[in-house]
Amino acid sequence: MKLHIKNGRVIDPANGIDAQSDVYIADGRVASIGQAPAGGFEADRTIDASGMVVAPGLVDLSARLREPGYEYKATLESEMQAAMQGGVTSLVCPPDTDPVLDEPGLVEMLKYRAKSLNQAHVYPLGALTMGLKGQALTEMAELTEAGCIGFAQAEEPIVDTTVLLRALQYAKTFNYTVWLRPQDPHLGHGGIAHSGPVASRLGLSGVPVMAETIALHTIFELMRATGARVHLCRMSSAAGLELVRAAKKEGLPVSCDVGAHHIHMTDVDIGFFDSNARMTPPFRSTRDRDAIRAALCDGTVDVICSDHTPVDDDEKLLPFGEASPGATGLELLLPLAVKWAEECLDKSEQPLARAIAKVTSDAARVIGLDCGRLTAGSAADICVFDPAARWKVDPKALASQGKHTPFLGYEMSGQVSMTIVGGHIAFERR
Repeated sequence: MKLHIKNGRVIDPANGIDAQSDVYIADGRVASIGQAPAGGFEADRTIDASGMVVAPGLVDLSARLREPGYEYKATLESEMQAAMQGGVTSLVCPPDTDPVLDEPGLVEMLKYRAKSLNQAHVYPLGALTMGLKGQALTEMAELTEAGCIGFAQAEEPIVDTTVLLRALQYAKTFNYTVWLRPQDPHLGHGGIAHSGPVASRLGLSGVPVMAETIALHTIFELMRATGARVHLCRMSSAAGLELVRAAKKEGLPVSCDVGAHHIHMTDVDIGFFDSNARMTPPFRSTRDRDAIRAALCDGTVDVICSDHTPVDDDEKLLPFGEASPGATGLELLLPLAVKWAEECLDKSEQPLARAIAKVTSDAARVIGLDCGRLTAGSAADICVFDPAARWKVDPKALASQGKHTPFLGYEMSGQVSMTIVGGHIAFERR
């Protein structure tokens, strides 16, 4: 199918494009930008994008699809539709399914299911250890052949540092990336809120910042010893980000992301025990939130991810301490990224382009895949959105089976109008 998207503001950070232009699509790929391809291009459909932004499809580094094993929380169909409504055309899913993604057959099955839906491209992370138990390493080479782009423990810690050392040594040998969420398994164990005045007043057990910083010191020492590349997931504290900043200056091969919710929320947003604000890692202090925003501006934080974790009513509508952590995020990734840029960057710093970069080209660079850009010849994965559209976060309007988010009732700026995947229109807002 040949498509012609005209009159839109094309923003492609990877190629430094921010101008009104036309995009031509043929055979599932971007044929050209600006001038029509030679040879008499005749579009099967012309899309008028006046007042819209035409950007690369979003690349999300953390979206739990809940399959296999947790279909009562969400299904692949529902979450892929949520991705389409959020403009997300490529996503990385953690290995903490049931069964865990520690065998090639499971990875192949997940990729086959996702491909059959003909929507977002799914890139699984393989389990770093068998069953995520932190003991025996998985067959990383076989998992890579099956389609894994890296290896992670999700929220399960590796208590034995020797196991983590061996994992990094093996990963370095074959140039694999290890994805780790830095939290000491002992200091953070059982905590449900940020250690501070709010948790003390509410009587909630805390997760101290040092749980993150101590884990980071260990990871960086192991990186120095092995030379392995590590991606740090869901950074949450000012002190932790300062360590990442120093590690990057030192030249360690490290990258990191933050969850979109953590750019805006703090521990104060727990309010009167709002279980929708129960997250992992927990929302931290205003100082930490402001440090996250600053680290996004200066490049210490590479990527904004949705940290999409759909939770059903039975596990969320409980007292704060008993509720399962997590929130839906695929449909909020774009507006929350735009909100950060508008609040934290001057107009001279091209806030909209910077926001799009954090969820497209920068994310693609971390995973090392050819996506998140609108280069002639690249796959036609495109997000068309109205930056001026205002909409309220209403559970009934969310495609995700998980309807819980701390932003329920909030008004957002920026709404996806169309999502194109591989040259076909996978979502169109009517």
